[in-house]
Amino acid sequence: MISSIGVPKSIDLTKSINDLYPSCDTQGVNCYYLLLKHLFRVFLGGCALILASKINYKLYKKYAVFGFSAMVITLFGVLILGSSFNTTATSWIVIFNSSFQPTEIAKLCMILYFAVWLDQKKSVLHDFQKGFISFGILASAIMLPVVLQPDLGSSMVFGLIAFCMFFFAGAQKKHLLGTFLVAFIGTLLVLPTNPYLKHRLNAYVNPSTDNCEVTQNGYRRDYCWQTQQANIAVASGGIFGQGLTKGTQKSYWLPQASDDFVFAASAEEIGFFRSSMVVGLFMYLILNGFYFVKRIKENYARLIILGVTTWIAGQAFINIGVNIGLLPVTGITLPFISYGGSSMLATCFGVGVVINVINNNLKNINENSTRRRGNRRTHYS
Repeated sequence: MISSIGVPKSIDLTKSINDLYPSCDTQGVNCYYLLLKHLFRVFLGGCALILASKINYKLYKKYAVFGFSAMVITLFGVLILGSSFNTTATSWIVIFNSSFQPTEIAKLCMILYFAVWLDQKKSVLHDFQKGFISFGILASAIMLPVVLQPDLGSSMVFGLIAFCMFFFAGAQKKHLLGTFLVAFIGTLLVLPTNPYLKHRLNAYVNPSTDNCEVTQNGYRRDYCWQTQQANIAVASGGIFGQGLTKGTQKSYWLPQASDDFVFAASAEEIGFFRSSMVVGLFMYLILNGFYFVKRIKENYARLIILGVTTWIAGQAFINIGVNIGLLPVTGITLPFISYGGSSMLATCFGVGVVINVINNNLKNINENSTRRRGNRRTHYS
């Protein structure tokens, strides 16, 4: 899909300034520029996955707090030294002509640290001050700079991961209800101060002309444009798609077709049937994650698998929800598919950590499965 969808962007990145109508036949233009870079990133992601699968997951207990602290400092540093690359979010750090997005790495660091913290504090999680307040402060420390960037999509993923891990670790229902209340109040406080987020939400709730087109600095910005073009791309694909390389939305109308809107651009070319297969693959991956969460006894190991599974599930379905118009537009990648090095590396490393957890607990998993098959009587959950 990157090979097919990335051609227009590859032409734009490799064309000369003097080329008015560049094409793949134009001298100096490389139509496979994105594909070659993406293949290299996939290779690095594969290496990261293999490396993480060989490192004993218990080693992260020693260094999780340092990784978490380093990422909090880095995320606040991004607000000062980061770049936006013509987007609304200041999310990237540029080093030696290469950029990376610390937010993606921070998700994994947060999961590893929360797994340690929740495992150590499981006896006091029911306490309001030692459990709820302490966890809220930790979650806010890493989420605040992401909200200030502002990166709405990643903020939603961070919040979902923290909520699910806190709930699974044994938090009380009234504390979880309080979390929802705090998040709701925080949203009400942030939205009026950020015109971009306010217009995005207004365009999603009421996609009328007045809410979609807003005058800023003498020109009009259409806040419904991305959603409209994504819906057109998905609808144009029909059941079986237009065919590879034959999509038109990626070339002229759909922005960030190889990144944030790769699902919509792909749906135009491969159609509803094969797009549903992609969703099915994500579901299969997620269900397998929860399968192992149920069967592993060690609490720390279970929390790691739960966190990574929630991360992939949340990010995948927020991205797909945006692409089909179920959620307001957010800049977030589709795991394993979108063009993006930071996301690819972090997600693959996270899956490698899960593989190591499963391999180290395989004996207990097999024993539990054998025992269950041998005794068909009703069991308490």
